[in-house]
Amino acid sequence: MAVLVVLLVLLLTKPGFSQTNDRDNNTNVLIGMFCDQCLSCFDTAVAKLATCNSGNGAYISYDNCSVRYEDFVDFYNNPYVMEDGNGTPLSLCGNQSASQPTVFNQVVDGFLSDVRHATPKTSNFYVASTRNITSENAIVYVTAQCAESVNKAICQNCMNTAYDRLNDCLPNTEGRFFDMGCFARYSITPFFNASQTTDITNVLKGHSSKVSVIIATVVGVVLFILIVLSWFLYRAWKKSKRTEQDFEGAIHYDYKDLQRATNNFSEENILGKGGFGEVFKAVLDNNTVVAVKKVQLHHAEAKEEFDNEVKLISNIHHRNLLRLLGWSIEGSYLLLVLEYMPNGSLDMFLWGSRRGTLNWDQRYEIIFGIARGLAHLHNEFHIKIIHRDIKSSNILLTDDFKPKIADFGLAKFQPEDQTHVSTKFAGTLGYSAPEYAQYGVLSEKVDTYSFGIVILEIISGKRSTEVKSDRQFSSDYLLENTWKLYENKSHIKVIDETLSLNQYEQENVMKVIEIALLCTQSPASVRPTMSEVVLMLQEGQSLGKRKLTRPTFVNNQDRRIYIGSSRPKVIQATTQPQS
Repeated sequence: MAVLVVLLVLLLTKPGFSQTNDRDNNTNVLIGMFCDQCLSCFDTAVAKLATCNSGNGAYISYDNCSVRYEDFVDFYNNPYVMEDGNGTPLSLCGNQSASQPTVFNQVVDGFLSDVRHATPKTSNFYVASTRNITSENAIVYVTAQCAESVNKAICQNCMNTAYDRLNDCLPNTEGRFFDMGCFARYSITPFFNASQTTDITNVLKGHSSKVSVIIATVVGVVLFILIVLSWFLYRAWKKSKRTEQDFEGAIHYDYKDLQRATNNFSEENILGKGGFGEVFKAVLDNNTVVAVKKVQLHHAEAKEEFDNEVKLISNIHHRNLLRLLGWSIEGSYLLLVLEYMPNGSLDMFLWGSRRGTLNWDQRYEIIFGIARGLAHLHNEFHIKIIHRDIKSSNILLTDDFKPKIADFGLAKFQPEDQTHVSTKFAGTLGYSAPEYAQYGVLSEKVDTYSFGIVILEIISGKRSTEVKSDRQFSSDYLLENTWKLYENKSHIKVIDETLSLNQYEQENVMKVIEIALLCTQSPASVRPTMSEVVLMLQEGQSLGKRKLTRPTFVNNQDRRIYIGSSRPKVIQATTQPQS
């Protein structure tokens, strides 16, 4: 039985999440630096934890991040639930004392007290703030964060412990606290950008006197009663107007609000079209830009796909998976509200209007990011999810060209006690593994195969179904052409002609091509897992002792599969329209 592994991550500096209008170049450099530090810290922590091959859990804490895994689910809701080991809080104090301890202690003690009260009251259990100490001619930097999976009470208890422990560090100018449920740190040395601070003034209002606390309590009770009453009335009203399906983790939007945000789903706001509908750019009332996927119900499977996509991705959060923000069901209209990706889909940069604008570093980061997203779906989430439709048009790019896997309408669960499931084929020929396209045998290795095809598209700048014809009556698709070049040790010819590479980069690309061919091997059992692929890409590994064999080639035009011979075997496959 596969071990159930859940990662609990505290991104302690929150890099890249704040918005600023500061145009100072130094500020932009700092934000980029903190973002790189966070990602580097996370990757380092994961690599370190991967070496823990005994026991059923481990955790590691650095200044910029904290990562923990366990083989049971309970800790995600309450990190203090432990099956072995101990969860003793850890505090570290600096060795330098303030020049005027009395004033320093007074200011920092009050500051830490404010932070412990504010942190559980913020929407994401996160605070980063500063306070001046005039007598020291210094600024104190404080950050605190609870795991977002815990509740407010657990966060408050953890913050109280953090306050007590850090208070013991005074008058030292630096202190750190780490526990299973939270992290806190103070220092007179800057460790986050000034533009990333949290305004805790409004959060702390109402704590200045007992009278204000009593008033706030009374008002809160009255508001609570009114909210509960309103909620019941609202539910009764809505029950007759929409389906009773609720989706945990996503916001329900009013259809008219989304209609207005998309300018009545106007043609000029269309971002793309898929098999079951269109995707529109939308500007909400708070000026937030989102993407709205409008599912068309004239397809028989549209409602089922809509429910499937919402249920699957409403609770998935990963930097390389497109985030679902909300949903709407109104009559025959089914809408998904998704993150807006300003650079659109990957295929536009490979053979579309922006072809040739991606350099090798950007392409490599895209390949690596897709691999991490798939590894999360297959191995790092609490259930195994198979995407089933990995292709370049389903990879969206952020403003800094980081990839996010999109379109989970065809995704399926794979039970942990089964090596595969049998199902009707649904996907995109040209990316689908032969055992799935021919026999409906579905496993996570189907996504691995599709990922290998996408790698070849990213490196070559060509479609998987684009014909490479060297002589009359002979045509090779991308995979077959790549294999023939590899057999002749000339697979350097696969590389996109728009790329200008030095010798080191060429060698790196050749290794990645070999990884792509390894991902497309048959049978599926010889393909690597996506976690193995991540390690191979991360460490620049070659194939080592693995030996490549001729892949099974799928002729997508006449829907035939060629397995080691020129004699075709016809398959019957129902395909989704390609988006």
